[in-house]
Amino acid sequence: MSACSVKSPEAFPARKEISVNGVVLPHEAIAAEAQNHAAPTPAGAFTEAARALVVRELLLQEAKRLGLAPAPEADAAGRRETDEDALIRAVVDQAIPQDAPDEESCRRYYENNRRRFRSADIFEAAHILIAATPETEAAALEAARELIATLKRDSSGFEAAARAISACPSRESGGNLGQITRGRMAPDFERALFAMAPGEISDEPVRTRFGFHILRLDRKIDGCELSFDLVRDRIAAFLSEARERQAIAGYIAHLAKGATICGIALGETRSGAGA
Repeated sequence: MSACSVKSPEAFPARKEISVNGVVLPHEAIAAEAQNHAAPTPAGAFTEAARALVVRELLLQEAKRLGLAPAPEADAAGRRETDEDALIRAVVDQAIPQDAPDEESCRRYYENNRRRFRSADIFEAAHILIAATPETEAAALEAARELIATLKRDSSGFEAAARAISACPSRESGGNLGQITRGRMAPDFERALFAMAPGEISDEPVRTRFGFHILRLDRKIDGCELSFDLVRDRIAAFLSEARERQAIAGYIAHLAKGATICGIALGETRSGAGA
């Protein structure tokens, strides 16, 4: 960027004028864009939105300099790009090579990250849910603990107890939850279940927003390592996307370096920001 003094975003007046090579970004447009940016404060969202629109303006100005004409595309649902989006895509496609990663790069990534490429562990489990509200929490916890003590002495009554008192629809199948993989249940539920041994009933009820759960782990099927051939396409797509993001960030930094951007420090750019 050329020398154009800026302060930190936090110090900007609400109506600080932001411009790219003399083109002013309307405050209203930045405020509308801010709705698309998660940030701890409205001021932070506004700053992120301003940076995104600065990047967008840089790319549109570059498309104009190159003499590109918009050629909007449509997706399978018939949704059509705007002319501006088509120009941004065109300038990025022209500037960023689309080379696919070679076999050696993919295999090297696989060898360095083998732990990531395995099928998920599968847990077969059942539970009994004792519903609880703030008013009934103490009584529900006591009832759950008493039932655990009973089932620890004789687990054969688990299905009957589930059918009789569980507040979960799984009661119809004796509390059976079928096969569970990581990420399907509440975090506290999963932490407790995945720490158990097959055939074990939880020592303590597990609290979730639904109430208190009495867990039983019936079986665990360990995941297995996936072969390179099975994951090669996934790795290639990941490496290609990572390269593209890096290249776009570098390209935007190059455009910004040759531009006069006033009213905001662009800072680190995100690939495709605002596009």
